[in-house]
Amino acid sequence: MDGETLEARIEEELGPGGRLAAAIPGFVHRPQQHEMALAVVRAIEEKAVLLAEAGTGTGKTFAYLLPALLSGRKVIVSTGTKTLQDQLFHRDLPRLKEALKIPVRTALLKGRQNYVCHYHLERNLAHGRFTTAEDAALLRRIARFAQHTTSGDKAECPEVPEDAFAWVFATSSRDNCLGQDCPHWQECFLMKARRAAQEAECVVVNHHLFFSDLVLRDEGVGGLLPEADLVVFDEAHQLPELAAVFFGESLASSQCLELVRDARVEALVAAPDFRPLREAIDAFDKAVKDLRLSLPAETLRWPRQQALEQAVGFESALQTLTASAAALREALASQQERSENLPRLAARAEALERLLTQWGEGEERFVHWVEAVGTRLTLHRTPIEAGPAFSRLIGGGERAWVMTSATLAVAGSFAHFRRDLGLFDEELPVREGIWASPFDYRRQALLLVPQGMPEPGSPQHLPAVEELAERLIRAAEGRAFVLCTSLKAMQRLGEGLRARLGVEYTVMVQGEGSRHALLERFRATPRAVLVGSQSFWEGVDVAGEALSLVIIDKLPFAPPDDPVLAARMARLEAQGESPFALLQLPRATIQLKQGAGRLIRSERDRGVLCICDPRMATRGYGKILWSSLPPMARSREVARAESFLATLACEARGECPSP
Repeated sequence: MDGETLEARIEEELGPGGRLAAAIPGFVHRPQQHEMALAVVRAIEEKAVLLAEAGTGTGKTFAYLLPALLSGRKVIVSTGTKTLQDQLFHRDLPRLKEALKIPVRTALLKGRQNYVCHYHLERNLAHGRFTTAEDAALLRRIARFAQHTTSGDKAECPEVPEDAFAWVFATSSRDNCLGQDCPHWQECFLMKARRAAQEAECVVVNHHLFFSDLVLRDEGVGGLLPEADLVVFDEAHQLPELAAVFFGESLASSQCLELVRDARVEALVAAPDFRPLREAIDAFDKAVKDLRLSLPAETLRWPRQQALEQAVGFESALQTLTASAAALREALASQQERSENLPRLAARAEALERLLTQWGEGEERFVHWVEAVGTRLTLHRTPIEAGPAFSRLIGGGERAWVMTSATLAVAGSFAHFRRDLGLFDEELPVREGIWASPFDYRRQALLLVPQGMPEPGSPQHLPAVEELAERLIRAAEGRAFVLCTSLKAMQRLGEGLRARLGVEYTVMVQGEGSRHALLERFRATPRAVLVGSQSFWEGVDVAGEALSLVIIDKLPFAPPDDPVLAARMARLEAQGESPFALLQLPRATIQLKQGAGRLIRSERDRGVLCICDPRMATRGYGKILWSSLPPMARSREVARAESFLATLACEARGECPSP
């Protein structure tokens, strides 16, 4: 279908009397949605990049899906979260296909860790060594699920939580997949999903899988995804950080321990009489744990040089781990004739040895840093700039790209996003568009930046946030999110609010259950308060009266001692640029917009957004932050917010008439 015909179809379908309005309950004509859909059409025709910020309620999903499906071209839609991925495939696409009466073949494709692996499930049921009886019981449930499922997608197994550790024993990784040598190759759930994706006109994936495919293609390995004429990135604000992850490398202690587990099972089955292999496995296992023990127990993110200088024993522990990886590789290779899996395990040990050696040496274009959380440790190798690699891989003018989110621009500018992803290539035309939310924010919401709050760096700040939060939560009768910029602040505020609010309120804190379970409990519980950190700033949708208050403890500037941020700031300073203006402020603005976006999710929602940071009003850059947020009514008077919240609480109880 050519551009003029496609534009005419968009006019026909999205108009007030179009088929979507007739076929989809609750569908209303939105000018913003209409305009964005036409911009997508132009991007398809020009094979251009479209950067599209679409505020909450604009209907951006249909704005890109409608022209994508009507164009007749091959389409890949990539999401930032599996939640949105499932929603697109199971809800939005079927509704649109039914309304349009078009026979478009669609497919859902996730990463391999989301699919049951017959081989590893069968092998671990027979020979697995489980840390708990619960894991063994859950694995038996997974085995029953595998017998009747057609997809093998663990999201469709309600008896076993998606984050249960038992899935490790029932799924494969890139390291331990046998590929075409697997005895279950023909009935492999992952391969079925990939074959369906190759045959479909519209494939729904997530960003992690899409980037994995890009990197594999760049390395000359066959791609996982089909060729496409149009790629749509929803939740595209995540792309800069994901690009940095995927164009770098990381080695997690969990990867090493997976190798230990797989090697122990294989040694038991294929080489039970070869003691040096068992000893090499045990030595590698110990070396992995000793590397973590060589660092302080608290959570940390250190550049390589800091770890080498400040952690006594870290350098020698790293050398021991590298040597033990080499010894394990040699022991596995020496027995490789005894089973088909031993050579693969030797190759995995060799890959780990290479990464350890590379990390220990350092490179100019990369930041080498270590992250430790609890018992887990990860060695990272992150590019200082990911933009050049990203723009090179998407360039060439062979397809159109749509990158959309409710939070892409800073004060109306996409400059930071374009710079992060290297979107300046003249051979790749880049178009921009901002479509504001249709919500009446001035009527629906109040933005409170209270007077008299202490500076975030002072010891008085967190107690003041706690005291203010109690006042607002009582006025709102719960129904509140408290979003924190650090885990430490989250824990302190969670404990403090529990003590202040008492038994009449239910205070939930991130980490006391899965995100999904906490959200379900929050929605179902009267007078609920949810205190969260990073996980709850985005991708959380609580529409209606269950949420009427969002409190943000302070502006979400990344800590300047973050290893990657510090390296990027140093690079900008060396170039004579301002790291704050070009890096820190844009990223804080995007995250602040994400947090603010939790409050108003529909035209019926009302509530208060409270930002407990005086810098919004006292610093020059506050104007950029104000102008980037939705146009809510604004106040610095806590009493005004309390009055508004009390009215909303009264209406929610049914004791006051709604306006």
